[in-house]
Amino acid sequence: MAKAQAPAPKTPAAKPAKRRPRRKPRGALAAICALLVTSALLRAAVGASEAIAREDPVAAPQAPAPAKAAAAPQAAQGADPDAPAAYMVAEADLAPLIDALNAREERIRKREAAIEVRMQALTVAEHEIDSKLAALAEAEDSLKRTLTLARTAAEDDIAKLTNVYASMKPKQAAALFEEMDPEFAAGFLGRMRPDAAAAIMAGMTPQAAYLTSVILAGRNADVPKE
Repeated sequence: MAKAQAPAPKTPAAKPAKRRPRRKPRGALAAICALLVTSALLRAAVGASEAIAREDPVAAPQAPAPAKAAAAPQAAQGADPDAPAAYMVAEADLAPLIDALNAREERIRKREAAIEVRMQALTVAEHEIDSKLAALAEAEDSLKRTLTLARTAAEDDIAKLTNVYASMKPKQAAALFEEMDPEFAAGFLGRMRPDAAAAIMAGMTPQAAYLTSVILAGRNADVPKE
């Protein structure tokens, strides 16, 4: 039998060379993060400053002295245009109300002046009415005195005339009473003494004497007895 061949000695395999670990770029990442954070902070600061400048223009930081001339137009452009506009609109809204109040005050003043004129006219009219009433009262008193005098004078005249008729002769007086109106004759006969009236009626015609007697009797017929 053939001898088995001895296995050839194994040559040790060559070990693979160790790879060096790659260094992570920590420095670049940190720089990028820092830049992003700084940018964000700057944006936030700029936005906050703009908001503060809009809300309170007085509190906004003033530009340095050399840049004042250049910053003036920018400040004018960045100023809030609503503030003066709102003031002008408010004043314009108040103008109609002020005009209405002034017009109302003027109307009230004119009305008060008219009322004062009317009061003065009423006062003058009242004085005139009082004077006219006083004059009317005086005229009424004078008229009453005149009527009283007239009545007294008429009464005196009638009394005198009655005495004249009574003093006449009955025949002559009877002829005169025949010509009178019966009521007029009855008035005189009623004022005479009964004997004088009877003598005159005796000389009158029966018809005239009857009419006169009826009138004399009917004068007191309507007078109440009690």
